[in-house]
Amino acid sequence: MFGKYTLGIEEEFQIVDPATRELRSHVSEILAEGRMLLGEQIKPEMIQSTVEVGTGVCQNIQEARREITRLRAIVSYLARKQGLAIVAASTHPFSHWIDQKIYEDKRYELLVEEVQVVARSLLIFGLHVHVGVEDRERSMHIMNAARYFLPHVLTLSTSSPFWLGVNTGFKSYRSEIFKKFPRTDIPDHFDSYASFERYVDLLIRTNCIDNGKKIWWDIRPHPFFPTLEFRICDIPTRIDDTIAIAALFQAIVAKLDKLIEQNLGFRLYRRMLIQENKWRAVRYGLDGKLIDFGKQKEVPARDLIRELLQFVDDVVDELGSRKEIEHIYTILDRATSAEEQLHVYRETGDLRAVVDRLIERTMENVPLITDAQATGRATSD
Repeated sequence: MFGKYTLGIEEEFQIVDPATRELRSHVSEILAEGRMLLGEQIKPEMIQSTVEVGTGVCQNIQEARREITRLRAIVSYLARKQGLAIVAASTHPFSHWIDQKIYEDKRYELLVEEVQVVARSLLIFGLHVHVGVEDRERSMHIMNAARYFLPHVLTLSTSSPFWLGVNTGFKSYRSEIFKKFPRTDIPDHFDSYASFERYVDLLIRTNCIDNGKKIWWDIRPHPFFPTLEFRICDIPTRIDDTIAIAALFQAIVAKLDKLIEQNLGFRLYRRMLIQENKWRAVRYGLDGKLIDFGKQKEVPARDLIRELLQFVDDVVDELGSRKEIEHIYTILDRATSAEEQLHVYRETGDLRAVVDRLIERTMENVPLITDAQATGRATSD
């Protein structure tokens, strides 16, 4: 079970044909062997060109790194056996949603029936990070404050500048696609966990949802696990970026929890204000400016992220995540996957070259493994 500040990471990968660079609806072939090696840690998503993997409950960020590296290595191995590759990016540069198949599952059939073309066109891929907070009431107060930092962290993860062969002008176009779904985006402030439960119960009683998993906010108390689930991010292409972002979410939770313990708190801001910052993060990423609502002025996103790193600094060593958090500075200096994709496209004019770079970066610092290694890695952890 999740304990205090434990971690869980879920990554959704594209399944790509390395020859044509297009998406392929081949998750069933990957799942056949994948479930023997990974059990419930590998899952289909609604679109068959997606494969999802998730860690177990990790006690610290080092265990999370080992787990997510193992999972990327194995799912890449499974794809290669089918002549395919995996890509970590939140949109495919040119494949069209209309060409993708829906995974045959009653849950997805009902979702498509309810949301129609919005569900069918949901050709996006994300990163979800769970941080353990055992006390549900405490988790709600932490969530209220953590909402402010969501756009900041989104800028670090952006990986979806292209959509259907078009340079969208956005760094996280995935965010624009997903907001078409109901019950998405930044959540409102809740006075207590009981008030949140009343909200969920009302939606269930009035047949809006059948359970809390159909609340797809950028941050939410998980309906079944004692965690705060951060859902705002694009999936970073590099695994080192994924780990750094997970460590930052963990540090934000730990810092806000520490303030509560000291009878202090972080100022709460209205959803409409945080949404303004999310828009800027979605559109401009690290190259834009966010609003410092305390100072009531625009500030470069990179400067506010450096302030965020200073804000959480006193809990980082307690969490043992100094090395992982320091990688955030590398992202600030190097830029994100979205920027690299745009750079490749400016240099080549070829979206297939963008896919090639994504395939390469997805496996950066992830070992390519053999049959024997896959079996060993599936059981060693």
